[in-house]
Amino acid sequence: MTRIVPLNKQAHRDLTVDGRPAAEYGDNQHFVQVVVEEFPHLVVHYPILFGKEQSTGQFFCGAMLGFIEGENQFLEDWRRDPEFYRPLSLQRAPFYAHGPELAIDLDHPRVKAGGGQGLFTEQGQPTRYLQSIIWAFQDLQPGIERTRIFIARLLELNLIEPVAIEAEFEDGNLYKCEGLYTVNREVLSGMPDAVVVELFRRGYLTLMQLMVASLKQVREMARTKNARLLKHTEGLAGMRQGSMG
Repeated sequence: MTRIVPLNKQAHRDLTVDGRPAAEYGDNQHFVQVVVEEFPHLVVHYPILFGKEQSTGQFFCGAMLGFIEGENQFLEDWRRDPEFYRPLSLQRAPFYAHGPELAIDLDHPRVKAGGGQGLFTEQGQPTRYLQSIIWAFQDLQPGIERTRIFIARLLELNLIEPVAIEAEFEDGNLYKCEGLYTVNREVLSGMPDAVVVELFRRGYLTLMQLMVASLKQVREMARTKNARLLKHTEGLAGMRQGSMG
């Protein structure tokens, strides 16, 4: 259920929102939509790939957060370090764009959470938390259209291709991530000079380079997941030995 209403400093002066990362608030996603403005922040931690909307078949840009549905390997990082970059599509919940203003989903679990952060000061001004949401939308709103145009141009040039991502873990599971796409480097390397210059001037060459560079994060994610699995296994072994003793 959703109950989205325009944000109002009088009606919502006492409203609080729990903005902390948490699985129960919808942060347990393994692949989330992102915009091109986020790429420089994302490449440090996450693989940046293309996905497809199931209902429409439209391409979108996304950040990979886990290997399986419902798995977000970065939740603990987000909780531990507020400066650890969190995709805007998750930062903004439970807020939505309402023309040039903001709206809020009053039925979102973040709004119903106890405690939380206020939205307005006693003078009716946005709190630091709400201001951070406003800044997020300043990138998110125009970024959606810029990302759409970026993808459209790459499709015109046949620069998007499927990518196979798989990883084997200490528990014996082999995970294959399907339905993902990346930059077709072979096609890019054969582009006429005039097209390469166009892509450079539009900033698209840099965006594609960031996407390609981000693929190294798949290996880092697998390493981190393996380390956690090994630690968990060692913990279970210690518990068994303790019970036997």
